[in-house]
Amino acid sequence: MTYNLQQLQAFAAIVASGSLGRAADALHVTQPALSRTIRRLEEQVGAPLFERHSRGMHLTEVGAVLLPHALLLQREAEQAREEIDALRGLARGTIRVGAAGSIASLVLPLAVGRVLDKWPNLRVEIIEGVWDRLADALVRREIDLALSVAVPDSDEITAIADCRWEDASYVVAAPDHPLRRKPGLTLADTLGERWAIPPRGTGPFEQMQSVFAEHGLGLPNVVVETRSITVLKSLVARSGFLGWMAAPMYVTESKAGVFDTLGLPGVAGRRTLTAFRRRQGILPSPAVKLLEQLRQLTAEEIGVE
Repeated sequence: MTYNLQQLQAFAAIVASGSLGRAADALHVTQPALSRTIRRLEEQVGAPLFERHSRGMHLTEVGAVLLPHALLLQREAEQAREEIDALRGLARGTIRVGAAGSIASLVLPLAVGRVLDKWPNLRVEIIEGVWDRLADALVRREIDLALSVAVPDSDEITAIADCRWEDASYVVAAPDHPLRRKPGLTLADTLGERWAIPPRGTGPFEQMQSVFAEHGLGLPNVVVETRSITVLKSLVARSGFLGWMAAPMYVTESKAGVFDTLGLPGVAGRRTLTAFRRRQGILPSPAVKLLEQLRQLTAEEIGVE
């Protein structure tokens, strides 16, 4: 069955807005014209896509099945337009990328800056999150590249072997934290302090737990668990908390004297980071441009350590 992109756009607009009137305004068409478009799509599908209510329009079971496919076809069409523009020398388009927090703090901004210096007409959309969020966005085609800790390939996602680098994570604390004045400081001395860290099940938490285990210690006093990088940094900088962070994540705070690595010899966690893409399909031209800069940066090891 072949679908009309205009009809799919109208369908998605109604879902996003929740009503025929708001969707018509967003698409700059009349309500009767939009209604006819959806009626033709429903005739083609062979079933109603919406239930009409006084408070708006809600998807039927058939509509709910069609929606992800409609969004996917729209994204494919947009990528095709961008690829054609690139071939015509216009170098327009959108880089869609997702990254873990430490990568989004340093390596990715450096790469984006380099890309836009060469191709200023490109746009960039970035999402930040842990691997589950990034993998889902990659499969749903919300992004074309994901930058995260190396994990095994799946049926749908594969790592890009020549874009790989390492970073190290440390215990961090504010400059005036009392532990900085303790002679002969060891990791065991941090156990009773207040800690703030990403939640259990995330890479940073598991890495911290592994480092403590290597030193024969259990978990420290984790008082706050949050995925918010802003909150984590504020707790360390302003509220006397200890944290566990990858070094690239706090380069700016370190230079500004806000917080820095706590001096614990031999206490560090290393990890391998890499870029991922969908296993099937062609990588869009804008994403290729970003990938080229990431390869150069990681080969030069600029700011990675």
